[in-house]
Amino acid sequence: MTQKLQLQLHLTGMPGLDQLLGGGLPRLSFNVISGEPGSGKSIFAQQIMFHLATPQQPALFFSAMGEPPVKMLRYQQQFDFFDIDKVDSAIRFIDLSADMEGGDYDRILLKILAEVHLYAPTLVFIDSFRSFMHAGSEDERHTARLQLFVQRLALHMTGWDATTFLIGEHELDKRDKNPVFTIADGVFWLSQNLYRNAIVRKIRILKMRGLAQTPGLHTFRISTRGIEIFPRAITPRDPLHPLLKTPPTELTRLSLGVPELDAMLGGGLPIGYSMLLVGPSGSGKTLLATQFLVEGARRGDAGVIALFEKNPFQLLNDPLTRLVRDGQVGILNMRALDLSIDETLYELVKMIHARQAKRIVFDSLSAFELALAPEFREDFRESLYRMITVLTEKGVTVMMTTELEDRYGELRFSPYGSAFLADAIVMQRYFEMAGQLKTLISVVKLRGSVHSRDLRLFEINADGFKIGDHALPFAKLLTGSSIPGRGDASMLIDFLSDTADGPQSSLFDEK
Repeated sequence: MTQKLQLQLHLTGMPGLDQLLGGGLPRLSFNVISGEPGSGKSIFAQQIMFHLATPQQPALFFSAMGEPPVKMLRYQQQFDFFDIDKVDSAIRFIDLSADMEGGDYDRILLKILAEVHLYAPTLVFIDSFRSFMHAGSEDERHTARLQLFVQRLALHMTGWDATTFLIGEHELDKRDKNPVFTIADGVFWLSQNLYRNAIVRKIRILKMRGLAQTPGLHTFRISTRGIEIFPRAITPRDPLHPLLKTPPTELTRLSLGVPELDAMLGGGLPIGYSMLLVGPSGSGKTLLATQFLVEGARRGDAGVIALFEKNPFQLLNDPLTRLVRDGQVGILNMRALDLSIDETLYELVKMIHARQAKRIVFDSLSAFELALAPEFREDFRESLYRMITVLTEKGVTVMMTTELEDRYGELRFSPYGSAFLADAIVMQRYFEMAGQLKTLISVVKLRGSVHSRDLRLFEINADGFKIGDHALPFAKLLTGSSIPGRGDASMLIDFLSDTADGPQSSLFDEK
C-alpha cells in the first residue's frame, strides 16, 4: 500500500498566519503575494524571510522596484523582525533595476537563474513583479514576450529547490487571465479598505495547495512588531458546548460571589453560559462583574477582564489589585480605536490559553461597539454571536456588561436587539422612592433552569453588595416609581414604617 506523502511546512513566525494556513507554509511551494500599493506586501514578505533565513538556509531577495536595497533596509530596520546580522550572511539583496532597462526579459531571467544557481537559496523573493509589467513598450510583441517570460520564470521557480515568492500588484478581477495565478501553489491577497474615517487592513488566501486554510477575509495590523493577523473566528461544525453533554438537572454552576444573586439564579451561573448584565450608568454593573472574577480566584478559577471603557487604574480595587499582581486575573486593555471583532477575540483567546482562564468579563459591550472600526459596527450583532459562541465552546463562562438607559415607557434588555444571544440576563433599573434614587435587580432569563423573577432592592455599601431577600412590595416599579402593591400587607407596613424612621432595613431582612 502506498504511504501518504506528508507536506513539510515552514512555520512563518508571523502571528496568526500559520493558523490561517492550516499549519504553516508548504516547503518548495511557489507563492504570489499581491495587493494594492501600501497594503503591506513587502513587509509581509520580508517578515517571513527574516524569520526563516539562516546561513545554512539562505534567502535571495531580488528587487526590481528601481530603488536601491539600502533604501529598503533603512525602512525595514524600524520593525522588530529585522536582524542586521542576517544581511549578507543569511540574506542577500540583489538589485535588478539596471537589468530591466529596455525590457530585455531574457537578460533578466538569466540574471535571476545565475544568482539562484550560485547561492542555492532555500527562499527566493522577487519584488515587485509589477515592475516587469512596465519594463519596455506596450505593443503586442512586448505583451507576448512578457507572457512568455512570466511562464518561464514561474516554471523555473516551481523547479527550484526553494520556497519562492513573487510579489506584485495585480487586479483581483483579472487574475484568471494571468498565468502566474494558475501555476502558483499559493496566492495571498492583501488590501486596505477605507470606510468612512477608518482604514482596515485585510488578507485573503485565494489559494493554497495541500492545506485546509481558513476561508474568508481576515483583518491584520502593521505595527513596529510587523504584521499581526487575526484569523476570522469560525464556529466548529461539531458543537462541543459542555451543556450539550450535560442534562439540565446536572448543570455545574459557578458562584458570582453574591449569595443572594446566586440564589436568584437557582444556585449560580452554569459553566459555559454567557450572561448579559444590563443596566443604566452607575448601577453597579462593573463592580458585580469584578466580584465574579474575585469569587472565581477564591475558588481557584483564573479569570480575564477585557476593558473597553475604563482605564485599568480606575477599575482596580484592593481585592482585584492583588489578583492581578498574583497572576490570577489578567487585564486585556482594548481601549484602542478601529478594532475588529477578530482582533479582540484573537488577543482574548491567547490570554485565556496562557492563563487557563475559566471566567471572562467584557466591560462593556457599549464601549466595545464604539472601539470597533465603523465597518464592523454595522454587523455587530452577527460578530457578537460568533465571539460568544467561540468562547463558550471552549467551556469558559462569560459575563458581559452593557449600558441601557432607563426608558420607563418601554421594557428592553439589550441596546442591540441581541438579548437572545445570552444564556442569562440580569437586569438593573432605577426607581424613585421616598425622594431617593434606588436600584432594583432581577433575573430576566436563565436558559434551562428555574430562577427567581422577583424585583429586589440592590445596594452597594461599605460592606459590599446587599440584595433584598424578597420582592419589593410595590407595583409600577418598571415605570420608575414605587406605588404600594397588593403584596404581603405586613411587609408593606414594616417598609413604610422604616421609611419614616430611617433606612429600609426590612427590605433586607428575612420574612
